[in-house]
Amino acid sequence: MGWNQWVAKATTKRGLGSLAIGLAVAFAGVMASAPAMAQIAGTKHNLGSNGTGTNKFSGTAEICVFCHTPHGADTSAAVPLWNRTLPAPSSFTTYDSLGTSSLDGKTAPVGSVSIACLSCHDGVTSMSAVINAPGSGTTGDATWTGGSWNAAVGASGKMPAGITNLSTDLKNDHPIGIQYGGGGITVNAKTAATKDPDFKAPANTDLNGTTVWWVDTEGTANGTRQKTDLLLYTRAASAGYVGQTVAEPFVECASCHDPHTTNATFLRISNANSAVCLACHTK
Repeated sequence: MGWNQWVAKATTKRGLGSLAIGLAVAFAGVMASAPAMAQIAGTKHNLGSNGTGTNKFSGTAEICVFCHTPHGADTSAAVPLWNRTLPAPSSFTTYDSLGTSSLDGKTAPVGSVSIACLSCHDGVTSMSAVINAPGSGTTGDATWTGGSWNAAVGASGKMPAGITNLSTDLKNDHPIGIQYGGGGITVNAKTAATKDPDFKAPANTDLNGTTVWWVDTEGTANGTRQKTDLLLYTRAASAGYVGQTVAEPFVECASCHDPHTTNATFLRISNANSAVCLACHTK
């Protein structure tokens, strides 16, 4: 299946809403490309026994299994073939709860691709708590069931303490599930100016009847969306903020981060000279 088809299908079914465009493309590349697999193998997202990162599980040398499965996936997830159970959106406290006047966009419940990221990065569930483990049956083979996490993680298998363990309190993190640029852009106003003038206008295109948006990063403004552009994720009205009437673009975790890249902190581009920040913010 081509990536355009993934885009057309990557909508949620439990009101979490959105198109998992960026992760769908990246995952398709992982499954089809040996070089892409080699990229992931050398990152901290390789949690298998052969991983080179801090966190390793002795129960498997597989890499993709901690996030993806070819069978028995959570079909409510916006990310394709997701192998983890999504946490409840209501379990998170987000930046908008601070009531800061600088937050001029409306915020939707935690969902879209962000809640997939948070199924590990909330620090609540073991990173090896997958739906479909390696081997015959969903519980996994003897190597998996007898596996253990290294000392950096501990017996619980939960995301260890540190900046990557976001917890369920997201007040001190960049807003997610928030309208891009304070709103103003919808499927009915695809090229409208953002309500907040301090944001760059996103590019858009239609793929199989679905509108997708992204913010061009330096040197990529060529009319097509690149892997190094910052992605915006479409939420239908049913999965957006209270009062939303049509589909709109939102900022999510994967707008800035690509879980399959070798870039530092999985950013889509280097943040030298604040390039990630200034791709969207005109400051």
